[in-house]
Amino acid sequence: MALNPPVLIEGLYAGQVALLAGDSRSSAIVKSAVAGRRLLSADGLAGDTQADRRVHGGGGKALHQFPAEHHERLAAAFPAAQNLAPGGLGENLSTHGMTEEQVCIGDVFRLGGARIQVSQPRTPCWKIDRRTACEGVAAHIAEHGLAGWYYRVLAPGEIAAGDRLEHIERPADAVSLAEFWRVTGAPRPSIDALLRLAHASGLDPQWTGRLTQRAEWLRNNGNAT
Repeated sequence: MALNPPVLIEGLYAGQVALLAGDSRSSAIVKSAVAGRRLLSADGLAGDTQADRRVHGGGGKALHQFPAEHHERLAAAFPAAQNLAPGGLGENLSTHGMTEEQVCIGDVFRLGGARIQVSQPRTPCWKIDRRTACEGVAAHIAEHGLAGWYYRVLAPGEIAAGDRLEHIERPADAVSLAEFWRVTGAPRPSIDALLRLAHASGLDPQWTGRLTQRAEWLRNNGNAT
C-alpha cells in the first residue's frame, strides 16, 4: 500500500564534523537547517559530513529520515533530555505522517529531483545519549524501534525543505521497518522470520549477511522453528 498523499519534508538538515560537547570524540550528529535547494547524490547530501564513514553516510546510508513524532515521544519519556527537536539527532529529513509502521524496506520515493529507496533502519549508538545528555535514550530507541531509517539514492537531484516524498514503488511481500525491529529484537526469532528479513528486496547487503548468520547460528544451536 502506498503512502498517500505525499508527505511534506518539514525540515532538511546538514552538519559538519565537530567535537561533541563534553567529549573528546568527534561526530556530525549536530545538524542545522538547510535553506534553499541542495544536491542529493549517491554519496549523500551536499554539505553534510560524517565522522566515521564505516557506519554513517554514502551507499546505503546516504540520507537519514527521523519522524518528528519520535522526538515528541522521546521528550515525553525523558523530560530532562536535551536536543529532542527536528535535526537534533543527526537526521537529514524531518516529517510528520511517516513512521516505521508505514514504511517498508525497499520502498522507493520521489523527492524533489531525486529518487531514493529505503535501505535499512538506523542503529542507535552512544552518541544519542551524549547528544541528549541523558542516559538510556539510545536503549529506549532500540527497544521500541524509533530510530528512523536510511535511504540509498537511485537517481541524484536537488531537494529542499517543502518538497514532498511521493511513494512510487513497493516490493512484493515487503517488510515494514516495524516488523524488522520486532523480529531482530526478539531473543530467539524464528529462522524463517530472519530469512524473510534477510531477503527483503532493497535491504543493504551488510544486513543481509548479519541476518543470515544469525539464522544459521540459531539453526545450529537448537532453535525449534
